[in-house]
Amino acid sequence: MTLRAAFSDPVRYGSLAAGALPVLAFPPLDLEALAWVALVPGLLLMQRAPHAREAAVRGWWFGTGFVLTAMYWLVPTVGPGLLLIAALFGVLQGGVGLAVWTLLRPPLTPGRAGAALVVVPSAWVVSEFARSWQALGGPWALLGATQWRHPTVLALASIGGVWLVSAAVVTANTGVLIILLADRLPVRTTGAAATALVLLAGPLGFWLQPGPVPVRYESVALVQPGVLPDVATRFDASARITADLPGPRPDLIVWGESSVGTDLTRDTATLARLRALSASADAELLVNEDARKADGTISKDAVLIGPDGIRARYAKMRLVPFGEYIPLRPLLGWIAGISRAAAENRTPGTSFHLFDPTDRTGRQLPLGVLICFESAFPDMARTAADQGAQLIVYQSATSSFQDTAAPDQHASLAALRAAETGRPVVQAALTGVSVAFDAQGRQLARYGTGRTGALTVRLALPDARSRTWYDRVGDVVPWTAVLVSACATALALRPGRRRHPQPLGPERVPATPVP
Repeated sequence: MTLRAAFSDPVRYGSLAAGALPVLAFPPLDLEALAWVALVPGLLLMQRAPHAREAAVRGWWFGTGFVLTAMYWLVPTVGPGLLLIAALFGVLQGGVGLAVWTLLRPPLTPGRAGAALVVVPSAWVVSEFARSWQALGGPWALLGATQWRHPTVLALASIGGVWLVSAAVVTANTGVLIILLADRLPVRTTGAAATALVLLAGPLGFWLQPGPVPVRYESVALVQPGVLPDVATRFDASARITADLPGPRPDLIVWGESSVGTDLTRDTATLARLRALSASADAELLVNEDARKADGTISKDAVLIGPDGIRARYAKMRLVPFGEYIPLRPLLGWIAGISRAAAENRTPGTSFHLFDPTDRTGRQLPLGVLICFESAFPDMARTAADQGAQLIVYQSATSSFQDTAAPDQHASLAALRAAETGRPVVQAALTGVSVAFDAQGRQLARYGTGRTGALTVRLALPDARSRTWYDRVGDVVPWTAVLVSACATALALRPGRRRHPQPLGPERVPATPVP
């Protein structure tokens, strides 16, 4: 097929449009029920492809449409580079197209339908797992995130992480597709049973796994000053909100990302002001420093401050591609000239450790502190839980994407991390969405992008030694998906495999034997 023919095929544009459909299930529209059937049109186009290569291409176009729509808000940062990013990530969905075409084209049998219910979700999870690699930008728009408002579904995340929720959603879509395609009752029953099973799995898991038993309660104030023109104004607004906190006083006060614009180890005047705020509020402050350090590098650091000065510091490890650094800057640095991509790379931190602020009763609070985009990474929250954190805190700012879907999508990730780790999670946004979730992912409080002030929430904290299944087993689900996909590929490519009979066309009808 020529290049011109490849871009003139209307079915491929249909696949591109079908890829946008699941995005309706993400925030801010939150049509999460749609996620359970939203893949069906795209999967049907892949199944109807005339050959395997075209099925893979339709999967590619579907994936491109999905990424392009889900990440449209990156345009100010990467400009036209988003088209390239979407096309590259879209390739990963080619495996889904191949799996659908191989297993669900006619004649459809119960065995092949059952195989599809395992292989197709595995191929999808592999594609999500691959593009979640930090070197490729990290996880965003994972299908399981569409269910953030349903703690009963998020019970699956406490077992297998967001990956298990994604797998359940894709399995349901595959089951619905089988019901539509099947012309025999056993095959249709296979699809219906699988769909019913995954729809009931989350609520059943929620019922069988009671929430973590609280061992203490702590109150946290999340300071959100809003969109302000410069760092000095932001600092002053955060300080004013902190000074005006109504009683009773919280145990911890959290400011958003980039709330401090100077190096506090050298800016003694600003540090003195923060120490005085902590003393007057009778609570330690968790601020965020975005500043050039003494060695000339720039990093984003969470800094814990008490009346006696700096108590702990953590440098952000997972940076935002293009927003905080440009990958392969010698080759891609030109993007900064046509967009708002980082003019200079931030320097990532090298290690994670807990903070131990002291509450108003004098007890230490083991705290996992992470910064903004790091909420997208399940492994970082799980590391905090493994080290004994009783609460996970994210500091965020989404000023570049304030009027897009990004702030709502970002805030929803905190619900997933709470369900995965069995810990309450809060996010303090300089601008964006400040939010708090309990240990099962239920939303407790929220400040939207249009609000300013302090959001104070009382949290029930579990024992530091408590563990969810996901805390214990880690990423078993995606690695199992990799294994399933590899085995399915090996079987499909094995020499001498039996080919499924093709429907007879008029020219293939055998002649009637003459008696």
